[in-house]
Amino acid sequence: MTTPLPERYIAATVKYLSPELQAEVRPELHASIADAVEAQVAQGEDYETAERNVLTELGDPAVLAASYSDRTLQLIGPRYYLSWWCLLKRLLLIVPAAVLGVVAFAQLLAGGDLGDIIGGSIGAAVTAGLHVCFWVTLVFAILERSDADTGITWDVDQLPEPRQQDPGRLDLIASLVFLGLMILVVLWDQIPGFIRIGDQSIPILSPALWPWAMLGLLGIIGLEIGFAILLYVKRQWNATLAIINTVLSVLFFSWVISLLVRGELFSEMFLELAVDNAVSGDSFYTIAVIFGLSVGIICVWDIIDGWVKTYRVGASDAAEQQPAATQ
Repeated sequence: MTTPLPERYIAATVKYLSPELQAEVRPELHASIADAVEAQVAQGEDYETAERNVLTELGDPAVLAASYSDRTLQLIGPRYYLSWWCLLKRLLLIVPAAVLGVVAFAQLLAGGDLGDIIGGSIGAAVTAGLHVCFWVTLVFAILERSDADTGITWDVDQLPEPRQQDPGRLDLIASLVFLGLMILVVLWDQIPGFIRIGDQSIPILSPALWPWAMLGLLGIIGLEIGFAILLYVKRQWNATLAIINTVLSVLFFSWVISLLVRGELFSEMFLELAVDNAVSGDSFYTIAVIFGLSVGIICVWDIIDGWVKTYRVGASDAAEQQPAATQ
């Protein structure tokens, strides 16, 4: 069933607020909308039209939420601030990362040393980020001062359906599919192989990792599958699940880094193939550093994400219990 417009509007408003403020604003806004709709119905308006009129008069939920939380939207101006901020965040997530990868790859192909690659790519990414901030802000400042009409308007049809905050079936399916693909990739690399030259199969991961190291990796993936099922059963994060998630991330990082540092992760045939294609020793070192940093960033992000979700669940529960305690 489609969620009623007032409920969608309230959900779209309170998602910008802290859990404590949500508990206060939700009933207040619900009562305010109901009273306004009843007033228009009493004047002869049909219920559906009155409902849409009231929500349209209230305006963009993000702007209304800002008034509840006393956030000032004045950097560009309240008319364009949220559009500017949303666009800027999206571009800052995409452009600097893309520039960093392109510059690092170009430096690697040019035979640069590790310092040149890291310094050049990071410098280019920072410069790209500054350019994004400057030009996007300049464009919106011009729009603000010229009183231009961007054609962007808000209406109640843009209200999204409220999303469930607890991990659901789709999250479980996504996790199981991803982990299943990881197992398939490991086995495929060792049996038919991703790289084939003539009749020869060249594995990327070292066959010497079998059986114990590879069984350790498959064991970690199996534990991740069990964790995904446990999270689905519990329906929400808690401190115990966050600790388990942290331990699993640390185990995976330790497995990768220990083998990478000892030079046992990749197969000799794969490394020889790279040498035959003019990859130098310095380039090997650079690739290893970038690979290790990437794995570390992914693991740290996974750990932080688990603890942030745990904190949000705790804060939301505390906000719900507070009104009950005061009654």
